[in-house]
Amino acid sequence: MKNIEHPPIIRTDRLILRQWCSEDLEPFASMNADPRVREYFPGLQTKEESNHSISLASNHIEKFGWGFWAASLAETGEFIGFIGLEDVYFQAKFVPAVEIGWRLAFKHWGKGYATEGALACLRYGFETLNLNEIVSFTAVENTKSRAVMQKIGMHHDSKDDFDHPKLPEGHPLRRHVLYRLERDEWKKKQRAP
Repeated sequence: MKNIEHPPIIRTDRLILRQWCSEDLEPFASMNADPRVREYFPGLQTKEESNHSISLASNHIEKFGWGFWAASLAETGEFIGFIGLEDVYFQAKFVPAVEIGWRLAFKHWGKGYATEGALACLRYGFETLNLNEIVSFTAVENTKSRAVMQKIGMHHDSKDDFDHPKLPEGHPLRRHVLYRLERDEWKKKQRAP
């Protein structure tokens, strides 16, 4: 996998995926305090926890040139959340792996932004980073995120499902589904008419 010297800005028709900035702190903290946004996470985040998440994402982008990018609307510059690629930092049978993920403010749900940004990230991951595979995962019940995973061409096989090691035994969100997409399959889809 290549390191990229300068953090790129990924542009789509409606989105800009970019490095984080101080103006993102407040709207990201608001997002992470919204029970609708955090429904499939263990709980809400404090402002400090949210700021720490930005610091981790920003440092990863600074170090490697890619990561969970801040997402803004191209037309207005409004921050809407994040979309990007990240190393998986816990132990599981599919690790080492790079995941694709997204988290958007509730008012921006249902507009296709996650799908649009994720498709651009897949292209970046396979064409620029030369990844062989990209994964995504979520709690079994998270049908909205699972629908995005399917829209971007990822596949689910129930034999890959796993208990998230960061959630305790018996936690209702512990069981996770794993979706995968390999570069060769992605390339075939790009060539298809």
